[in-house]
Amino acid sequence: MGSKWRKAKLALGFNMCLYVPHQKLEDSSPASSSSTSFKHHHDAAANVPSRFSSDAVPLSPVSPSGNECRPTTPTPSSSGLRVSKSSSKSSKRTCSICLTAMKPGQGHAIFTAECSHSFHFHCITSNVKHGSQICPVCRAKWKEIPFQSPASDLPSGRSRINPADWPRDDAWMTVVRRLPSPRLDSTRQISSLFHASERGTFDDDEVLDQQHETTEENIFAKDATKNNSIGAIEVKTYPEVSAVPRATCHNNFAILIHLKAPHTSGGLNSRNQTIFSPMTQNSRAPVDLVTVLDVSGSMAGTKIALLKRAMGFVIQHLGPSDRLSVIAFSSTARRLFPLRRMTDTGRQEALQAVNSLTSNGGTNIAEGLRKGAKVIVDRKWKNPVGSIILLSDGQDTYTVTSPSGAHSRTDYKSLLPMSIQRDGGAGLHIPVHAFGFGADHDAASMHSISEISGGTFSFIEAEGVIQDAFAQCIGGLLSVVVQEACVKVECVHPNLLINSIKAGSYRTSVTADEKAGSIDVGDLYAEEERDFLVTVNVPVDESSEAMSLLKVRCIYRDLISKEMVSLEEANEVKIQRPTIIIGQPVVSMEVDRQRNRLRAAEAMAEARAAAEHGDLTGAVSLLESCRRALSETICAQAGDRLCVALCAELKEMQERMANRRVYESSGRAYVLSGLSSHSWQRATARGDSTDSTSLVQAYQTPTMTDMVTRSQTMFFGNPPQRKLRQAQSFPAHPQPR
Repeated sequence: MGSKWRKAKLALGFNMCLYVPHQKLEDSSPASSSSTSFKHHHDAAANVPSRFSSDAVPLSPVSPSGNECRPTTPTPSSSGLRVSKSSSKSSKRTCSICLTAMKPGQGHAIFTAECSHSFHFHCITSNVKHGSQICPVCRAKWKEIPFQSPASDLPSGRSRINPADWPRDDAWMTVVRRLPSPRLDSTRQISSLFHASERGTFDDDEVLDQQHETTEENIFAKDATKNNSIGAIEVKTYPEVSAVPRATCHNNFAILIHLKAPHTSGGLNSRNQTIFSPMTQNSRAPVDLVTVLDVSGSMAGTKIALLKRAMGFVIQHLGPSDRLSVIAFSSTARRLFPLRRMTDTGRQEALQAVNSLTSNGGTNIAEGLRKGAKVIVDRKWKNPVGSIILLSDGQDTYTVTSPSGAHSRTDYKSLLPMSIQRDGGAGLHIPVHAFGFGADHDAASMHSISEISGGTFSFIEAEGVIQDAFAQCIGGLLSVVVQEACVKVECVHPNLLINSIKAGSYRTSVTADEKAGSIDVGDLYAEEERDFLVTVNVPVDESSEAMSLLKVRCIYRDLISKEMVSLEEANEVKIQRPTIIIGQPVVSMEVDRQRNRLRAAEAMAEARAAAEHGDLTGAVSLLESCRRALSETICAQAGDRLCVALCAELKEMQERMANRRVYESSGRAYVLSGLSSHSWQRATARGDSTDSTSLVQAYQTPTMTDMVTRSQTMFFGNPPQRKLRQAQSFPAHPQPR
């Protein structure tokens, strides 16, 4: 019966669903000549038209039998990377709008768009009736959209049929409207973009939009003249105490150097949130972004579906001057999408590439990074900002550990191509921001990759947080206003010597005579802050009532003007040298706050080392001792939020080191992500903490916060509980004494 109805529909040329009487339908395959067809699922009570089939890849690959397949990362095979060209059935689906299960036979029609995402028909029609022509999940622009016919549109003589067991809110499903295809750039070779054999050299990157850049520079020049919307880096200094007695020397005297990058002028909405319009880029530098994505067998099902959605969010928020390339890796690696500008056409092509992802094979992180680095190195044109995003849920089964599992070694540096290593000598400053997905990823290797390249490591413990984690990252990358920043310090007093410069993972240097030093800061996001502690040995000095200690200068490249800027007016740090001081000297709250941060980071590193050597009890003891020490500082007594948050983070780490099983599954990754955040003073996503005092959001800039908020609110229907939340940035803005 079912096949007869289909034949009748095709013969009559109806692009619509027909009402089928209550009989068992015969299973027949859709006509191959139809680019969009309907399948009917049988229900004991009613037969409801259910879904479209398309050439897009399903979000949840399943076994041929229809049972969901969730393999773990297998041993590598020679099969390499597979890009699926056809859709397969999935027995378990969730409507991304109402977040309830979609199963055939429940009396609900199911609509599957050409991008492969499925929804309840009544859910998606209520969405598109307001004019939306984009997928709520991946933001792909649809050529065909579903709509509901009013009662008057029903065939003559037929009344609306609502059996008792057919929900009355299920409208009659009518023909999908075919939208006009967007005009594509004639210079693009779309048909061969994803299926052609790979080039030997990736020098086919799309030319930069020079005309657009010139326009942006002119706009910026006018804006800067008008309201000085982008200023210089703010530099402030804070001595540990304001006075030291003349007859007393003070060793390891701490001086805090505080930097704050200028803000963007991309425009603010009524809630003072940055507007990330693709056309509003005159206040930031365009980005070349390469995403290196793990599509091994363990990514099957929900993981790869969430990855596609997160990538859709990234693609949507890149502007027409930004360029994106997509690398997928499993047992082998392949460039699915060359470096292209994210114009409307570029976004559509990028979404097609992302939606073609399927999972199979082993995990060859090194090969994925090699392809990603090759895109960066071989490109003919260069945007001012370049970065790689790496996501993996497994362990490299080729480079760090051989496919047989033998000869395991921990030379994580071998995973990263020399061309993008900070010490590689290639002159490229391309940070790799690594994201460990789930409990089975190799946190040590991912952290090492990010550390060697100058990027950050985030731990995505809860699968649903992946989009928020990506949003936070690109919120920073899309707001870079400063590059090549360098802080220079010079002793003013002839008898003063620099003892140390504490700057986390940033490169520091001190001259042989210990009279001068420098800190290589590199890139800064809009309104991002950095704090460095310089310690000096203050000598006895009976000659004057005041003493000049250091001069601090800052040099950086302004990415809008593309010129090096030197702040000529150096910050000079001075202290008083009275004959005697009555009472205890007042320690600077700002200096004490940063000491606490450094002390906590050191305790985390020591505890991690102890845990790796099997001494979890010693690791927990180190964290507890640090927590108690912090609770006795002046910041803690004053209720400083950063100090309270540090104590909460130390407590969380103690719980994740309770036993070997907990440490292996989540503790190691949580600690390493925290170390990455503190060492670079840059926000990372870690764990699933929802504690308001947690440092999960520490170092978050306003643009990061706005992007995360955008990610969390970009839902249709009731959103699920999200794990990464908006919070105020730490440290608090220090005020000069």
